[in-house]
Amino acid sequence: MLTFSEVDTVLTLASSGFNNNEVMPSKYTCEGEDISPPLIWDDVPEATKSLVLIMDDPDAPDPDAPKMTWVHWVLYNIPVSATGLAENVSSLALPPGTEQGQNDWRKTGYKGPCPPIGRHRYFHKLYALDTLLPSMYKPTKAQVEVAMNGHILSVAELVGTYQKSR
Repeated sequence: MLTFSEVDTVLTLASSGFNNNEVMPSKYTCEGEDISPPLIWDDVPEATKSLVLIMDDPDAPDPDAPKMTWVHWVLYNIPVSATGLAENVSSLALPPGTEQGQNDWRKTGYKGPCPPIGRHRYFHKLYALDTLLPSMYKPTKAQVEVAMNGHILSVAELVGTYQKSR
C-alpha cells in the first residue's frame, strides 16, 4: 500500500462556499454561524472502501511563528456512495456509517476558523482508502492517520483562508 508521500492524487474536493486558496466566508467561522461548509468530491478510485475527511490549520497560533497544527474536524469511514457533505451538516445528517473523531477542542463535529492573529490556512483533506477503518471511540487526527497509513489510494485538498475582522 501507499504511504502519505507516495499517493497519486486523482480525487477532487471542492466547495460551493469558497474557492481553493480563497477566503472562507465568515459564516463558517467563529465570527459567523460557525457552520460547516458544503463539500463535494468526485473521481473516487474504484478500489475505495471508505473516505476520511480532516480539516486542520497548520498556522497556529501565529502564521509568522507556527507552533502546531490545530485540528478542526475529523470524519472517517465515510461511505464511498457519499459524494459530499451539505452545509451545516449535523452528526445525524452525516452519511450512514460515518464516524467522528475529535477536534482539538476535544469534541466531535465541526468547529470553524477562529485565528487569534493573522491570516491562517485551513486545509480540508479528503482521503480515499482501500479499507474500512476499525471503529474507534472519538479518535484524534493522529490516531486516524495511524489507522489509515498504508491504505491511502488518493488524496484531495481544498484550502480556505481566514483572518478575524475584530
